[in-house]
Amino acid sequence: MDFKIDTRDTFSVITPVSETITANLTGELQATFEKMRQSGSQHFIVDLQHCTQMDAEAMEQLVAMHEECYSMGRSLVFTGIKGKVMTALKENETDLLLNVAPKMIEAIDIISMEILERDLFGEEG
Repeated sequence: MDFKIDTRDTFSVITPVSETITANLTGELQATFEKMRQSGSQHFIVDLQHCTQMDAEAMEQLVAMHEECYSMGRSLVFTGIKGKVMTALKENETDLLLNVAPKMIEAIDIISMEILERDLFGEEG
């Protein structure tokens, strides 16, 4: 799979260029997270602007990735979700289990606020 990656000071933006979110794509996304963590990136925004469909297994894996990030004191926000992908997430109420921001600027705000909260409360991250 192919991802566009933009690394910033406090977070990285990963944009899959695929139209369909599959279990293979989410598996490669997880591997990308791990590589980036090893090189210092701790907080991620996944921009799904190009994605128009998602399979059920991929949805489960996104939730697992989200839970794993937060259990390690890191942030993960999904943005750019629209159409059938958002409909699929809402049908299972998966959208309530993920950090979803309608726009990139809101995703950046969420990451910034979570970093600030961790700093204030002395959590790692």
